[in-house]
Amino acid sequence: MLKKKHSPSKHLPRGLEILYEDRDILVVDKPAGLLTVGTETNKFKTAYYILTDYVRKGCLKSRNRIFIVHRLDQWTSGVLIFAKSEEVKLHLQAQWKGTEKKYVAVVYGQLAQKEGIITSYLSENKAYVVYSTTDVTKGKLAQTAYKVLKETKQFSLLEINLLTGRKNQIRVHMADKGHPIVGDRKYGKTKDGYRRLALHSKLISFKHPTSGEQMTFETKVPNYFNKLIDNIQQMKGFGVKPSKFN
Repeated sequence: MLKKKHSPSKHLPRGLEILYEDRDILVVDKPAGLLTVGTETNKFKTAYYILTDYVRKGCLKSRNRIFIVHRLDQWTSGVLIFAKSEEVKLHLQAQWKGTEKKYVAVVYGQLAQKEGIITSYLSENKAYVVYSTTDVTKGKLAQTAYKVLKETKQFSLLEINLLTGRKNQIRVHMADKGHPIVGDRKYGKTKDGYRRLALHSKLISFKHPTSGEQMTFETKVPNYFNKLIDNIQQMKGFGVKPSKFN
């Protein structure tokens, strides 16, 4: 039985917001700049650490845990799902291929093809840089569907449907097409002057691991995007408040 289905969203430290919680899952809106999980140099300022403390209610001896279902890059904002048990985590990951994952991004330039699917095999070098390869023995299949929603002289606003879930996939694929994401200092322009990556996980839709109910979580596009592409919030589907269910 689902709990807190219609509870208001909760704000946690560092701008993290809980969109939904029940006994099986936690769905949050992660701000840009916050790591999903810790690194060797930063183990505490992460969504995982904050939410672990949240489910333990500050009690270090608590056995309550959360489990990572998927990740967002540090400077990517938006919908992020955690499980409350390893069983639920594995269930969600098993159906991940059929989970709908929509992003919005602002990229440089105007794309010649306004809609399409980018396909390549992605590999990672020793410097942790992901790159496309034609060698199927070295990389994993990655597919990114995109559609241009709006253009300016300098930028294009894209809706992106992630057909596979590889590390840095969207960033690499857009850079491959010659249209890197604004603010991407790793795969795009190293000094473009923009303060954050213009990539946002806008929507995730999946079947609840216990009830089987189709659940859709959608977040509002950050104001940062509106500063790059005027009047995004007035576009259909971009001005609504976060909606949690179909």
